[in-house]
Amino acid sequence: MNLPELGAFLRTRRDRIRPAEVGLPQGPRRRVPGLRREEVAQLAGLSADYYTELERGSAKNGVQPSAQTLAALARALRLNVDERDHLFHLAERPVPPSAHGPSAHVQPALLGLLDRLSNTPARVITDLHETLVENDLARNLLGKSPAHRGPAASFVYRWFTDPQTRERYSVEEHPHHSRVFVADLRAAAARRGRDAEVTRMIAVLRRRSPEFAALWDTHDVAVRRKDHKKIVHPTLGVIELDCYNLLSEDGRQRLLWFTAPPGSRGAEQLELLSVIGTQDLSVPEGTAPEGFSTAESGRQR
Repeated sequence: MNLPELGAFLRTRRDRIRPAEVGLPQGPRRRVPGLRREEVAQLAGLSADYYTELERGSAKNGVQPSAQTLAALARALRLNVDERDHLFHLAERPVPPSAHGPSAHVQPALLGLLDRLSNTPARVITDLHETLVENDLARNLLGKSPAHRGPAASFVYRWFTDPQTRERYSVEEHPHHSRVFVADLRAAAARRGRDAEVTRMIAVLRRRSPEFAALWDTHDVAVRRKDHKKIVHPTLGVIELDCYNLLSEDGRQRLLWFTAPPGSRGAEQLELLSVIGTQDLSVPEGTAPEGFSTAESGRQR
C-alpha cells in the first residue's frame, strides 16, 4: 500500500472542494482553500484522528483503510470514476463495480443534486433499488435503509420476500407497487444483459414468491420515473406524496425524491419530518437469503 501517495492524493482532492459544494458553511476564518480534515472525516463518517493519520500517509499506527472506508471517502470528496479507481489502486484494494451495489460509486452529478435537496426526502439508488446514499429526511420518512448485502440489499427483493418491508406502504397500494417494481426490474435486467447478479436474483424471486413469478410472466416492462404513494409513517400517519426519479445517463443509478403540492396536508407533514426521529427498520445481518450461499450473501451489492 502506497500510503504517502494515498495521503497526498486525498489532500489534493480535499483542497479543490469548496464547503458550499457539500452543504457546509463557508465560515469567516477559513485558512484552507477547500475542506478541513475534520470536515472530510465528518462527511465520510470517520473519526477526525483516523482521517488525519490516513492523509499523513503514516504507517506507524497500522492504517489500513477498508473498501467501505474508501468508498465513503470517494463520495465525500466527489471523486469521479477514474479518481475513485485510483484511490482503490493506491490502497491496494479491489476496485468495486462502478454502476451498482453498496460499494458502487455514486455519480457526482446525482450526489450534488442530493446535497441541494435539504428540505426534501431523497436518496440515490441503483437500478436494482439498492440504496447508495440518502438524506436525513428520507430516513425519517421511510426508516433507515437496512445494511444488507447480497440480494437482500435490493428493496425489490425484500418487497417480495420480507413482509416487514411493506409496512411503510398503504395496503391497498401493494398490488400496484408490486407491478411497478417487477416492470422496472425487467427493464433493468434487459439493460444489464447477461448479468449474473440480476439473473440469480430473478431466479430466487421466482422460487420464493408466487406473486413475483406471476407478474414476471406477464412480461410487462416500464422504467419507473414517477409515482404517487401513501406512506404509512409511525408518528405522522398516512402521508400522500409524489415520488420522482431522475435517471443517470446509463440508467444504472437514479435520484429518487418525494414531494407534495404546496399547501397540501402532505406538504405540512413533510415539514414535520425534520423534527421526527429516524426509525431503524434494519434486521440482523449475516443471514443468507434462501437460494444463496453465505459467501454470496456477504458480497457487497
